[in-house]
Formats: sequence, C-alpha cells, structure tokens
Amino acid sequence: MATLEIHDLHVSVESETGSTEILRGVDLTVKQGETHAIMGPNGSGKSTLAYSLAGHPKYTVTGGTVTLDGEDVLEMSVDERARAGVFLAMQYPVEVPGVSVSNFLRTSATAVRGEAPRLRTWVKEVKEAMERLEMDPAFAERNVNEGFSGGEKKRHEILQLELLRPKVAILDETDSGLDIDALRIVSSGVNRVRESGDVGTLLITHYTRILRYIKPDHVHVFAGGRIVESGGAELADKLEAEGYEQYTKGAAS
Repeated sequence: MATLEIHDLHVSVESETGSTEILRGVDLTVKQGETHAIMGPNGSGKSTLAYSLAGHPKYTVTGGTVTLDGEDVLEMSVDERARAGVFLAMQYPVEVPGVSVSNFLRTSATAVRGEAPRLRTWVKEVKEAMERLEMDPAFAERNVNEGFSGGEKKRHEILQLELLRPKVAILDETDSGLDIDALRIVSSGVNRVRESGDVGTLLITHYTRILRYIKPDHVHVFAGGRIVESGGAELADKLEAEGYEQYTKGAAS
C-alpha cells in the first residue's frame, strides 16, 4: 500500500527582505485510496505544502521528512518525484508553447511507465479519457494550455491524472475559477481515479463546494503553516458555517 508520510515539515521562502518560514511543522499521512482535504484561508501555507512536495526550487525545506513508500522524497529531483508517483495539479497551469498535448502526454507516460506505450493502444486510451472529460479531440494537437480557458486547463490536468495514475495526487485548488459544469466534469474525473483505490489524494481548497462532488475521508484545517485540526467530512460543514477565524487567531504564534 502506497503511503505518503510527512513529519514535522518546515519550509521557508527567500525574498529580498530575507527568509520567511511558511510551513511550521506539518504532520500528515496519506495512504493509498484515501482522500484528504486541506482547507484554510489565503496565506496559511496550503499551496506551499503542495509545491514543496513536488520539489519547487522556490521553497527551501529547513526541517522534517517526507517519504513515499519509505523512500526519501526530499532527496529526489522533481522528475524523480514524478516517476516515483507524486503528481501535482497546479492552481495556475502553465502554457508550454511548441509542445502539443499529445506529445506531452505520451512523453510523460513514457517517463512514468518506463517504456513508451504502444501507439495504437495509447491513441485509443487518450481519446477515451478525453471523451470522459468532454474535451474536444482537437485539443490533442494544440500546444499545452496555450489559449486554453481556465476550465480547459483544469480538464487537461485531470486528463494527465487519469492517464498517468500516480501513487499520490496533489490537487492545488483544482476548483478555482471553474463554473458549475466544469466543476462537475473535473470532479467526476478525480472520482474515477479515486475509485481505482490505487491513488492517495491530497485535495487543497478554500471552499466546500468541490467537497459536494469529491467526498473526503479526512479534512484538515491549515492555519499559520501547520495543521491545527483534523476530522471527518463533517469538519468541512463546520468550516462552511463558522469560517476560519477561530483558527487564525493566534495561529502564527
């Protein structure tokens, strides 16, 4: 069973004014098949956690450990983390001019699987996944995210998730900027992957609306760079009703 274990993780970011600690001792275990929702206000460190796990060079780990199936994630390069099974769906997916979606997907699958997928089988696999996400097949020949709407970019992220089948999927505010129809389609894609039971999901969000479609096993409140409360799905309802103020008071102390 694939398990991501985060223990006492501290992360800082450098700026012109010096080093600022963002994560201040995060402890979290995500097991295969589980869905964990991370909720909290802006500036609490949720996205820093996501990007630190993926290996973004902007963030410096100053303490703690992260392991996946017992392997030290923090010692891995970004591409090694991806091959090991760490997947990040970004809040703001970047454009990659000159690289078509089809080439990007097949290259990614080859890196993760260790060999190039057979072309005929792969074309069918991609076509079926795009149909499930209600994506125009013509998108396969467009440059990655270039000229895509916000919803199209998010569907492309979930298309990658469906095709690559990682061990741990980190979804950073996947619901951001989505209308109702796009949210339903994207959530259905996430649920299809979850139903396989092979993927542990870390779902980062401000709001409960995506949790009406993707039911979490665990909900964690993030404030001041750490998890300050954990519970079941009912905790999300409490946050919807009461907000984050009770957690943000004194969270940075």
